[in-house]
Amino acid sequence: MSRSGKDADRRVKTAKKRTASQVRWLERQLNDPYVKKAKADGYRSRAAYKIIELDERFNLIRGSKRVVDLGIAPGGWAQVVRKLAPRAAIVGIDLLPTEPIEGVAILEMDFMDDAAPGLLEAELDGPPDLVLSDMAANTVGHKQTDHLRTMALVEAGAWFATETLEKGGAFVAKVLAGGTDAELLQMLKSHFTSVKHAKPPASRKGSSEWYVVAQGFKGRED
Repeated sequence: MSRSGKDADRRVKTAKKRTASQVRWLERQLNDPYVKKAKADGYRSRAAYKIIELDERFNLIRGSKRVVDLGIAPGGWAQVVRKLAPRAAIVGIDLLPTEPIEGVAILEMDFMDDAAPGLLEAELDGPPDLVLSDMAANTVGHKQTDHLRTMALVEAGAWFATETLEKGGAFVAKVLAGGTDAELLQMLKSHFTSVKHAKPPASRKGSSEWYVVAQGFKGRED
């Protein structure tokens, strides 16, 4: 995925209605080798390679039977799961509309809605063995506030995972720089045999995102 000299030099002309930050984003997209590869491979977003790289390191997807994708839009992660575990039942949820994906049930609603966990479970024929979360709160530009809002989603995803996962299952979630908060990290360690942080190569170097990978769910106490 090396850039050619020609591609690396592509620039976006500033239009009157386009802000400087929008221009920078467009230039980054045009020159991003993962964006180009996603188009060539038929994935909806470059984020597909983040879960591909995490799977290569942690062996998360192959063999999965029931998968939940929290924050599914635009669908890149679900596409990867569908490819690597074609027989798995997959359900995703997002506030944003997501174009249909063959073999994937999609709920267009807020995961924080009280009804969401039950509706997700209802789409599967048993407890999930993999819960994926690429959720992140819309940023407001205040670093501490943005961090707290995103971590609230991570906590909600972790709670859902510990309430629904099959014994031995795994939970993967996007977190921000600094990793998982101490209290949440302790909770995950108490429920999973392995908890690690990782930054896949497909995550942009300037991005504050990391992923927490919790494997070997210990099961729930009756």
